[in-house]
Amino acid sequence: MSLEEKKKLLSNSILDGEEDLSRGFTDECLELGADPTSLIEESIKIALDEMGERFPSGAAFLPELILAGDAAKAALEIIIPKIQEDDSEAVNKGTVVIGAPFGDVHDIGKNIVGAILTARGFKVVDLGTNVPPSEYIDAAKKENANIIAISTLLTTSLPFQREVIQILHDIGNRDQYFVIVGGGPVTSGWTKEINADGYGWSGNDAANLCLQLMDDKQKPPLSEPVVFGAVG
Repeated sequence: MSLEEKKKLLSNSILDGEEDLSRGFTDECLELGADPTSLIEESIKIALDEMGERFPSGAAFLPELILAGDAAKAALEIIIPKIQEDDSEAVNKGTVVIGAPFGDVHDIGKNIVGAILTARGFKVVDLGTNVPPSEYIDAAKKENANIIAISTLLTTSLPFQREVIQILHDIGNRDQYFVIVGGGPVTSGWTKEINADGYGWSGNDAANLCLQLMDDKQKPPLSEPVVFGAVG
């Protein structure tokens, strides 16, 4: 069986919530030479994006969402150490506060981004899931963060990405932090509409986005968002 076929089986095992199969197909893909980061983008993210579309439409329910998340975590437990082995770079690139917004209990997307950012040399402060807008700002102040990253799988949680930015405006702190967004329902159009500073389609895109924001020596907020990955 080819690597591409194994990647497809890995995606299907995540959608089906099969943790043991997910672990097995992950090992097999890596043994066949799959790049760890591309395996996340080409198998895990595809499955989670599909589940993210099924759940709000009623084609999937919360237990299926949780099982898919657990199966994805099982794969990531194998993949993330490989990324950290392969991509470890100098530390102190900056500090990123990350979380899934209020109403979203799905943590896989932010876990992927957080792992890749850590491997790229960022300090990552993970707030977890179901994070109220004010908590992002409190953590950013406490940690002296450079970037606030808000990742959501659910369309219903999109307004809370906007709310974080609005609160920063209201308290006069919008110029203190870059705010970036991502997740299955997020598009470059939405990023621009809410006046975020950037959008990363994948975990790797988000990491490249953070590197560019820190390297460009620009100050937030940006007049136009920086977009990495798919557009829409």
